[in-house]
Amino acid sequence: MSTTPIVSKLTLHFLGTGSGSSITLGSAAAVLESAGKPLLMIDCGPSAPAQFQAGYAGTAIPAIYITHAHFDHIGGLETLFYQLAFGQAAFGAHPVKLFVPVTLVATLHARLAQFPGLAEGGMNFWDAFQLIPVGEKFYHCGLTFDSFAVRHHAPLSAYGLALAGSFVYSGDTRPIPELFAHFGAGFEALFHDCSLRSNPSHTGADDLVREYGVHLRSRMWVYHQHDAAEAYAIEALGFRVLRAGSKIPLPGIGPV
Repeated sequence: MSTTPIVSKLTLHFLGTGSGSSITLGSAAAVLESAGKPLLMIDCGPSAPAQFQAGYAGTAIPAIYITHAHFDHIGGLETLFYQLAFGQAAFGAHPVKLFVPVTLVATLHARLAQFPGLAEGGMNFWDAFQLIPVGEKFYHCGLTFDSFAVRHHAPLSAYGLALAGSFVYSGDTRPIPELFAHFGAGFEALFHDCSLRSNPSHTGADDLVREYGVHLRSRMWVYHQHDAAEAYAIEALGFRVLRAGSKIPLPGIGPV
């Protein structure tokens, strides 16, 4: 794959914006695009493979970054495995690059890959993917990404993703204002988990107002709601709420 840096025309395309309880909003997943070409998908929940094909008909998923191992964010990997294993042309030749924070690898394996992949035998789950464990940084398409731990259930169980000068994506989290202030110190577009009401694992609209200054909230879009009614209620509070199909132009970045 080319290592020529991507310098402009970056977009984050949201395939779905729903929480784990959502039926109508689709699995929360996004695709980083350059000039309309998909570079990296963030998460792969149960509906994500179909959502990707609806947005990029006939195009293979180039690579996936996994924020955490809850099934609403990884369940589509099993579907993708079978599509790759049986050579469905629209999904390209395997393996697909799978960037996974190193502390999540054992959990991901236990939930998806422990049981033999195919009843017919001869193919393991990981044969369909190129597993790339990542620490604080990883490289893809000439870009340097930051991977950072967030606050979701247990320590080191969920991660966010950032591209300096371009965007910060929280994944599922409680408020992390110090991390957004660090990774979003420039003009980055900010994408944050937000339910109408806070809970021990997710950020509520009240949390955003309390924990994040106006300078950060002014660059912020929110996602991860239960349904359209909750999304509209959060929007009525003055937040920019993402919908399935939303495409947000990102600040251009220089060579890395």
